[in-house]
Amino acid sequence: MAHLELNQQTIIECRRLAAQIVEKVKPTIDANTTVSIERAVLRLIGVEGAMMKAGQKHPAVNFIVDQLRADHVLAKGALHWFVNGMLQTESSPAGLARKVCGGELRLSALPASPAAEIRKLSHELARKAVEAIVLRREERNELCRKLKDPFDLTFQGKPLLYVIVATGNIFEDVIQARAAAEAGAEAIAVIRSTAQSLLDYVPEGATTEGFGGTYATQENFRIMRAALDEEGKKLGRYVRLTNYCSGLCMSEIAAMAGLERLDFLLNDAMYGILFRDINMKRTLIDQHFSRLIISRAGIVIHTGEDNYLTTADAIENGHQVLASQFINERFALEAHMKEEQMGLGHAAEMNPWHPDVLLLEIARAQMTRDIFPKSPIKFMPPTRHKVGDIFFSHLMDATFNLVGVLTNQGIQLLGMPTEAMHTPLLQDRWMSIKNANYIFGAARGLGKEITYKRDGVIASHGKKVLDDTLQLLRKIHTDGLFKAIEDKAFANVSRTLTGGKGLDGVIQKDKEYLNPFFELL
Repeated sequence: MAHLELNQQTIIECRRLAAQIVEKVKPTIDANTTVSIERAVLRLIGVEGAMMKAGQKHPAVNFIVDQLRADHVLAKGALHWFVNGMLQTESSPAGLARKVCGGELRLSALPASPAAEIRKLSHELARKAVEAIVLRREERNELCRKLKDPFDLTFQGKPLLYVIVATGNIFEDVIQARAAAEAGAEAIAVIRSTAQSLLDYVPEGATTEGFGGTYATQENFRIMRAALDEEGKKLGRYVRLTNYCSGLCMSEIAAMAGLERLDFLLNDAMYGILFRDINMKRTLIDQHFSRLIISRAGIVIHTGEDNYLTTADAIENGHQVLASQFINERFALEAHMKEEQMGLGHAAEMNPWHPDVLLLEIARAQMTRDIFPKSPIKFMPPTRHKVGDIFFSHLMDATFNLVGVLTNQGIQLLGMPTEAMHTPLLQDRWMSIKNANYIFGAARGLGKEITYKRDGVIASHGKKVLDDTLQLLRKIHTDGLFKAIEDKAFANVSRTLTGGKGLDGVIQKDKEYLNPFFELL
């Protein structure tokens, strides 16, 4: 296959700097927990459901964690108090949750059980939860063995065909997802309802009234998983399910996804900070715990660097994307994630009227493929420069598909001709899949037939982006990640350490903090 002759010592130095940048953040991550982590722990051991409060469904895990926080005892971990409650009342997790939410008892007011008994039962419950996640992972592996699996981790075939559904109604989403799979889609993403990432709770049950997307709930995960499994068996191939694991409930969504066997999750170290103004500390603490779960569940993450090029010029700022990919890779490795689970993101967002733009897009795509050879790189379609001309949009998507198959991208989110006009219709999606299938088939072996000129436009641009990345990582290493984000190191967006949403949900751990999931995962 074609490759760029990149300076390997520069790549090694970039990785070394990224490791040290992350190392400086680890003390903040290790010293704190968040309300989302504590709620995720309760979900993992079997607390589910909601109670009615002020005429609305209030998730049980929120009620329990909020009560512990109000009593100023959450620093020991929700599991400490919840397991003590189970021992004192001889209740199951679900039974105790009903009692707490029903106002029958207050966890912090119960007598204390022996610490050894609390630790023993906590480890038992956590071990069973991890076993349940591993079982779902094995179910996926078994289905992939039985059915044709189009996800080629050797990157010698074509990129995985990846499309979105976003009706707001999970039952309508199922209809569209089935139709997309029948048309050839191999992975389906259910876009979340607008601004769900800013909700500090996960809605309960099946939902039908999302805005610009469908709420991510555990029941919605179950419904779509069952539908795609049924459709996959009909089609004789495994169809992957994607959702969004970011925002204020990042840890909980990872837990739900592990339990309901999702395959892909959009999970990024910095996306929520930059594009949703979620507090830095909150985001980075949550992402570590979420990735521990994701790693054990065998889920592939998609990172969000593609979004940087919607606010910063894609030609001048490719180094911001690559620097973030190195940092995201390091954060993932800290959570024991394999390279094969890192769908590092980038996008074809350059100005289509720039001279030699196709060569520059090839340079960045090939550079990314070469630097992360084991990772299923996620390539995102052009959106920023689309204006409603469906014919030109379709042409842009065709060139995007050509770059994807030429450079062996792993996961290709297909562009839509009606981008910038409306949520795609079934026919729009069919056109995009047909476009990709033609290009992926017609140019399947192109990468094996060509080489890049050592001093050509493609090689020169790839070298420039890598060199600029090294300089940026050196500056981030000197300043620290928090200060670098404040100084607009990524996407031309500035955030502060004490700003953003969710900082009040960060809790410093007590010396007796209990959460065996960190050890087991």
